[in-house]
Amino acid sequence: MSSSPQIISCSVSMRWGDMDAYGHINNVEIVRMLEEARVHAFGPPGGTGGPGREPAVPLFTDVPPGTQSLVVEHRVRYVAELTYRNIPADVDVWISAVKGASLTIAYVIHDPATHQACVRAETTLAFVDGATGALQRLTPAQREMAAAHTGASVFA
Repeated sequence: MSSSPQIISCSVSMRWGDMDAYGHINNVEIVRMLEEARVHAFGPPGGTGGPGREPAVPLFTDVPPGTQSLVVEHRVRYVAELTYRNIPADVDVWISAVKGASLTIAYVIHDPATHQACVRAETTLAFVDGATGALQRLTPAQREMAAAHTGASVFA
């Protein structure tokens, strides 16, 4: 694990409909934003969607046919309000844990105007054989791809 991972920075749109009655982005929409950042950084799950922009690290697109990348757990800490703005939020993404058959992705969502950290979160995902449901261990290539982007947990 690197103490200073190569962080993948991306922009994720805030939609007018994402705002709740208090004027900030609703907690459910925050999880959607995490998914968008994860797909931007590591690609859509293999075999889904059409061709588009290549991800920074094709960790989820370069998987064997029939492999699913399934969410095992989300952990989200709201540290400040993310106020709706008509500009995208800034999201930093990296990997905070690599295990035999799963990995954990860390995120920090920043307000695009104030640059204040508003959300710290992690998502644990596992690779699963879509036909059998069996866990698939990370390959050496996946571990190597993840290595440069692996750093500390946002909850450490």
